[in-house]
Amino acid sequence: MADKEQKLFTDFAPITTEEWEAKINADLKGKDYERSLVWKTYEGFKVRPYYRQENLAGKDYLESLPGEFPYVRGNNKTNNDWFIRQNIFVTDFEEANKKALEVLGKGITSLGFLFSECGSVTKESLGVLLKDICLEAAEVNLVCPCDNCNCAEAFAAYVSEGNWDNDKVIASASIDPIGTFVLKGKLEEDAVKNLVQAVEAAKPVKNFRIIGVHGKFFANSGSSIAQELAFALAQGAEYLTQLTEAGVSVDDAAKAIKFNMGISNNYFMEIAKLRAGRLLWSKIVEAYGPECKCSAKMIVHSETNRFNKTVYDPYVNMLRTQTEAMSATLGGAHSVTVLPFNAVYEETTPFSERIARNQQILLKEESHFDKIADPSAGSYYIETLTEALADQAWELFLTVQEKGGFIAAFKEGFVQAEVKAMAEDRNKKIAQRRENILGTNQFPNFTENMKADFDGSLFEAVDLAEEGAEVETLKPYRGAQPFEALRYTTDMYARENKRPLAFMLTMGNLAFRKARAQFSCNFFAVAGFDVQDNNGFATVEEGVAAAKAAGADIVVVCSSDDEYAEIVPAVAEQLGEEILVVAGAPACADELKAKGITNFIHVKSNILEELKGYQEKLGI
Repeated sequence: MADKEQKLFTDFAPITTEEWEAKINADLKGKDYERSLVWKTYEGFKVRPYYRQENLAGKDYLESLPGEFPYVRGNNKTNNDWFIRQNIFVTDFEEANKKALEVLGKGITSLGFLFSECGSVTKESLGVLLKDICLEAAEVNLVCPCDNCNCAEAFAAYVSEGNWDNDKVIASASIDPIGTFVLKGKLEEDAVKNLVQAVEAAKPVKNFRIIGVHGKFFANSGSSIAQELAFALAQGAEYLTQLTEAGVSVDDAAKAIKFNMGISNNYFMEIAKLRAGRLLWSKIVEAYGPECKCSAKMIVHSETNRFNKTVYDPYVNMLRTQTEAMSATLGGAHSVTVLPFNAVYEETTPFSERIARNQQILLKEESHFDKIADPSAGSYYIETLTEALADQAWELFLTVQEKGGFIAAFKEGFVQAEVKAMAEDRNKKIAQRRENILGTNQFPNFTENMKADFDGSLFEAVDLAEEGAEVETLKPYRGAQPFEALRYTTDMYARENKRPLAFMLTMGNLAFRKARAQFSCNFFAVAGFDVQDNNGFATVEEGVAAAKAAGADIVVVCSSDDEYAEIVPAVAEQLGEEILVVAGAPACADELKAKGITNFIHVKSNILEELKGYQEKLGI
């Protein structure tokens, strides 16, 4: 028994943080610690290279258990289960019912019905749509294109007249007049207070949340994670305020709200976002004085963002959505939609939908993510991120409240300005490849040529603003769009013309020429140019002759900085109409520029703007 109780590692003396820091600084050999190892997030706070138990000090919420207020550790006490949701576009109710029954037999536990027309949802049409679907076994979510339809009342009436145990029916209606205002720019007077009737009608169905707060609108418009969380919470608070002022109890108002959040590829931050969100929402609801603390649970549906999804190399989208689904489930999402990998550019297929379903099923059936309550608990890193993110989001939330609440802040233009500034920063980083989109602005598939025909809207932001909009609206877009438009332009040009060829004229130092040739091939392939790497040439004459024989349009000299001063001018003398490019930013750049050599590519280049320039020079 004594052996069983013996503590491990007692032979090793404990290492203090000061000792760790001293060792790290010694290994850095003079490099700046902050620049080398500390990451500054889009949210503005710094992430250290490691964390220790001492970093958990002062986090009072750690004393709570899963399923307990303030619900940081999840809404469930004994597990981490979630609903696997698939969206179905409803144009024909019978066909939608058939598809729903089909996917329910393939692992789906939550159905999202997206209706194409307002007013199409009635008690009778729901009878067709939900025929043979056990409402006690599958969650149902109704998503209408407008906010003044009677879908909530119709569903509540349908359930109440059926043979269901109403307390076991879990559903949502996703009515969001504030979210519609964000995208379309118009808000009817008393639009929120007009929801009182729907809230009252839905009360017989205990777990029917009729109001959907769409944080994903901010995420898909380029916001930071903290902004998405803060503005979503501000919208939720706006609903609470206006509904309670209209006579709805705090408990009923809070239990009518469901949050629809996006999931980005920032793996650990997204886990922390859901945990921080539950903490902050519980405190917000608590301030309204509910009768039951259970009303303060934040119910979140997570959907993989469109922002980082791509048209080129689309199978990479599967990798993105897999880690995103992991973040949402580990963070404690109530339900998750994994968008099929091709959802951003074409109608989804049975294959892409099956893959999307299976990505979540694997997390449950093989990885058992649903078995452990609060699986990220105790992680020094995630707990610290949770607190830091909560602090940042809360500060922004309070700023919105000081402006009179979300609607007032949006009418003032504050919310749009914050999101736009963040989006511009992200766009700049994407253009400079400081934020990578694999397969698009970094490491493209060299052999991929787009065969499909797309109209220009695929590469533009989505503008849903109505005529006579009262305010500037959010315009969801994808970060890859400028690069996709760039490459698509090359692909269209190549249908009728020779595809441009970038030829690597490699000479001199082996290590430098290989590294710079790889960098340059990657650089020009981003625009859809053909690239030709080479093992190395003994002389300039040999390299230039090979470039001309290959039909090169662009000749990229790849060598070491020390050798450029001699090699590059010699190459320039022998080229004709070919565009000469130097790979790197050598010390002799000014000397080369004085000789008329002006094209340099390197890690600090704005690759998007430079590739546009090369297209223009080539007449594309």
